[in-house]
Amino acid sequence: MLGLERKERLLQYRKFGKLDWEGSALGFGVMRLPLTDDNPAHIDEPESIRMIRYAIDHGVNYLDMAYQYHFGQSEPLLGRALRDGYREKIKLATRVAPWLIESSMDFDWYLNEQLERLQTGKIDFYLLASLNEEYWPKLKKLEVLRWAEGAIADGRIGCLGFSFHAEFEAFKEIVDAYDNWAFCQIQYNYMDVDYQAGTQGLKYAADKGLAVVVMEPLRGGFLSKEAPEPVARVWASGPSGHSPVEWALQWVWNHPEVSVVLSGMSTMEQVIENVTFADRSRPDTLTKDELAMIDRVRETYRQLSPVPCTACGYCLPCSSGVEIPRILEFYNDAITYDNTPRGQLFYSELNEKQYADRCSECGECVEVCPQGIQIPELMQKAHKLLGSKK
Repeated sequence: MLGLERKERLLQYRKFGKLDWEGSALGFGVMRLPLTDDNPAHIDEPESIRMIRYAIDHGVNYLDMAYQYHFGQSEPLLGRALRDGYREKIKLATRVAPWLIESSMDFDWYLNEQLERLQTGKIDFYLLASLNEEYWPKLKKLEVLRWAEGAIADGRIGCLGFSFHAEFEAFKEIVDAYDNWAFCQIQYNYMDVDYQAGTQGLKYAADKGLAVVVMEPLRGGFLSKEAPEPVARVWASGPSGHSPVEWALQWVWNHPEVSVVLSGMSTMEQVIENVTFADRSRPDTLTKDELAMIDRVRETYRQLSPVPCTACGYCLPCSSGVEIPRILEFYNDAITYDNTPRGQLFYSELNEKQYADRCSECGECVEVCPQGIQIPELMQKAHKLLGSKK
């Protein structure tokens, strides 16, 4: 009874798109679990299970993971955590990674292995992962939608969705390509209102009846770090009552289009805090002053970026094929948030023909850049910083 009493008292629940089900405002992202050493595969299992069960006991009913998380150990760990009746209290979300798929036969192979790992007969919410201009056509060619409908019909999948990492036009194309998407997952936080799907994509998907699950509400944890002094002054000047972490989460929850906000929690303290924050969450409750403060925080962070690129695209297409705006974005983020490894990761995902070292220094981009950015010089700096771990 204690678990049920806590569930009634804690957390908020939100309509999950067109489904007759409500998800907890907070979802548990099973991707940053505590470790016993520096190896991501070496999960601290007792502590991780304690965290997961605490979250479920306090109302979290949406758990998200992927085949590759923790070097393949995330799903098996969760399967063990959901014994003793916990599986019946939650919905499971996991995904198929397009880069692992080589033929249409691989869809069944990976799904069946995931079912075995998770010790369950059904994945409630199955995602096509990281869709973009490359992976979506690849999966379509392999008739992934036809396969997924078969897996739904035989009961191995509850419903189908996708996670997304590209620009809005590609997002819109994917949403419109299939009438039976149940949900989508996008990166969204107060810094990324115009990034990838952004606010435009959030509203577009919700208007189409899709549940929207938000990942990276703290931008990979970097909005939870100690803020630079100019940003800290903005936080101090605004309404009191929340920490910067809670402001960031409440900003996402303030959007009525958001169904679930995922958090990849690494400590019990984070679980307890986030459950408390989620209990206080409501859509459309932040005041004008509070929203204005967060707008000032965003602008201050952007002013700290070393390159004044607005991603207008005037520099494109580059005659050498360099993906200039995205490289400048990765470079800016690496410096602004003191997170070079994240920038290196995103940079490595570009096609090598788009790398900054392909710049011929022709200067055409400088001539058309409204900000007068010396792009060839910055391409050298960006490649030196971001390309060192290719």
